[in-house]
Amino acid sequence: MYKQKLVAPSEAVEAVKSGDWVEYGSFSGCVVALDKALAARKDELRDVKIRCTTRVAGIPEIVKADPAGLHFIYNNWHFSASDRKLGDQGRCFYIPLVYSELPEYYRSYIDVDVVMIPVAPMDRHGCFNFGPQISHTMAMCEAGKIIILEVNPNMPCCLGQENGIHISRVDYIVEADYPISEIAPSEPNDTDRRIASLIIEQLSDGCCLQLGIGGMPNAVGEMIAGSDLKDLGIHTEMFVDSMVDMVEKGRVTGARKSMDRHKIVATIALGTQRTYDFINGNPMCVFMPVNYTNDPYIIGQLDNFISINSCIDVDLYGQINSESSGTRQISGTGGSICFAEGSFRSKGGRGFICMASTYSSAGRVFSRIRPVLEPGSVVSIQRGLAPSIVTEYGIASLKGKTLWQRAEALVSIAHPDFREELIKSAGEMGIWRKSNKRTF
Repeated sequence: MYKQKLVAPSEAVEAVKSGDWVEYGSFSGCVVALDKALAARKDELRDVKIRCTTRVAGIPEIVKADPAGLHFIYNNWHFSASDRKLGDQGRCFYIPLVYSELPEYYRSYIDVDVVMIPVAPMDRHGCFNFGPQISHTMAMCEAGKIIILEVNPNMPCCLGQENGIHISRVDYIVEADYPISEIAPSEPNDTDRRIASLIIEQLSDGCCLQLGIGGMPNAVGEMIAGSDLKDLGIHTEMFVDSMVDMVEKGRVTGARKSMDRHKIVATIALGTQRTYDFINGNPMCVFMPVNYTNDPYIIGQLDNFISINSCIDVDLYGQINSESSGTRQISGTGGSICFAEGSFRSKGGRGFICMASTYSSAGRVFSRIRPVLEPGSVVSIQRGLAPSIVTEYGIASLKGKTLWQRAEALVSIAHPDFREELIKSAGEMGIWRKSNKRTF
């Protein structure tokens, strides 16, 4: 069967017709050889719509070949750095989502004509492993009319559910050999470490962790690895390099998890080769579809669940923007809303959204705590779901607080240079009481 379905990339992409919706894979598993072959067919095709998730392999060949977007329309569920640049140029279009719902989008709501995904080589049972992007890949394949696999011997094999596909369900196979895309860990700065030190104080032996990506979560991971915490669990959207450190230093055993005991649960992995080597065939790691890992009802069944994510800015109402700067799409909603709700459901659980108190642009310094979000900025987590907000100046718990209490709490963790200005704005907005604290 393998030999019968094995073709050159140029032959495989003949399956794509004008007007089709084509899946390109996600994260470290986005097609390379098939992308190049499809780009070569530019002049034969019109209105081919490409869907992808966080492509870290750089700009797709179909975009390079068609700058005007007349032949290929590139769409994305969550922007990477290169996707963001294309978005700024009007060459990549964001697709809003709640990440835990994504498999059901494929099964019930959207059209898929051709699925093109990288996989690990076929095993002796005739199965191809999806690698470290289980996420929504099986649902994508179930929806696809035609399935084309790009077999890459460098793809790590991940154990878990919905983690591969049998050759009988595949239409075409192509072979390729290229390194899996890596993301170097962001180096934490002093502010990241100050925020991380506040978070570490909230952790206890046996708690179950979810970490996002970036300098601050990496700082948390570093501190956990160097701490004396014991029997931590991991149930996360993304498995990253700092988690390898936590495991190898003996901090993570999963022994006290209230479900999936002794297992690290994730839906994707992004990092360096060290991470990919760690997860490859590792029975400690269980990769599950995102409608399991990010389901607030599943998360809520894990006692003492601690969610740690980042955001761009927060307003005095407690509205959290994790994905845009005004109308400019920076990344995507991701799992922040799922873990904010799930951590609240957890017995003993807490959610933390972290950010530096300020940022600099064009030689000026601005506060990340704003009176109201910038017009056009996305409310990634609405104020009713907002968990605790953390800056280098402290932690503001927003649950159950009135608008004037929220304003007071958020001003208390803003940079001191902006507090009076925020108080003035809160007064003009009618959410500041004269009895509120003015000194912190």
